[in-house]
Amino acid sequence: MPYLGYFQEIWSSLRSGSSRLSLLRSLGDDSSEDAPLTELAERLITTRGEATSLLYAERFLNRYEEADTKDKLQLFKTLQTDFDIDSQQLLTVVTTYHNNPTPKDYAAIFDACNSKRQQLFSKLHEVPNGIKTLVALRADLRLACKEDPDLRPIDVDLRLLFESWFNRGFLTLRPIDWTTPAHVLEKIIAYEAVHEIQSWSELRKRLEPADRRCYAFFHLAMPDEPLIFVEVALTTGQPANIQHLLDGERTAIDSEQATVAVFYSISNCQPGLAGISFGNFLIKQVARDLGGELPALKDFVTLSPIPGFKDWLRSQAENNTEVAALAEILE
Repeated sequence: MPYLGYFQEIWSSLRSGSSRLSLLRSLGDDSSEDAPLTELAERLITTRGEATSLLYAERFLNRYEEADTKDKLQLFKTLQTDFDIDSQQLLTVVTTYHNNPTPKDYAAIFDACNSKRQQLFSKLHEVPNGIKTLVALRADLRLACKEDPDLRPIDVDLRLLFESWFNRGFLTLRPIDWTTPAHVLEKIIAYEAVHEIQSWSELRKRLEPADRRCYAFFHLAMPDEPLIFVEVALTTGQPANIQHLLDGERTAIDSEQATVAVFYSISNCQPGLAGISFGNFLIKQVARDLGGELPALKDFVTLSPIPGFKDWLRSQAENNTEVAALAEILE
């Protein structure tokens, strides 16, 4: 068996992941080293070898992370024009199924709806860091769609895939506290979208006291990237304003005394996951966990800002004394 040692070497390289570039050369194809993104994408969906497919996927992801805006836009345009579904084939199989609705023809409809770019995204999903890069890619794509609405079908493909990949079964709920690793805490500061966190000291005042909680969803493929997080204040009554909750000089209460859990800030962390619903699952899970931990909790409430509400209310107060009085209270 003269080739046994050769294949053992390939298998060892695949398992260790230590020398994939040399493996690509050993397979006789290193022509992709300088290939543009669009060519790598085409190679990735047409290759049949699992090892080569894996290597093309890794090269594509690395190349995308290094690409500038111009190269990314060119990729998006190619995905829209050359990697779209074959509409004529789709029409043919739908017509066939309409005339003779067999299980085989039913399956053919789904195959025809599976565009080349969906096949590309699915292959990239199989590579380590593939999901993370695809989330970043969608964030870039959504910006490009503002200038070129014709790119939106690509966003539809990614959103549908993400709804499957980021379903509740793949999410883990983790508490965020002052013992959480610093690289995750840095992201909590950066991603806070409701009540800005100005410093590490301010973050500590939100996380460390016994009457404060923070929870985040993570994905199995992105263990160090929070997807969404919620901040909770434990109180003995419903608060009248956010200022009291954020007062760093307040006196904390024992969590066992709390009767109300106030969800006062919820932040989505990944622009590339816009439109994927996490908030409803997160709040329900946190409420369930807190209720089990602290039986004295009776009420679960939100205290969320309404952007622009104060200015609008002030504009309505000119000829209405009651509205004017309310606007003055909000000042």
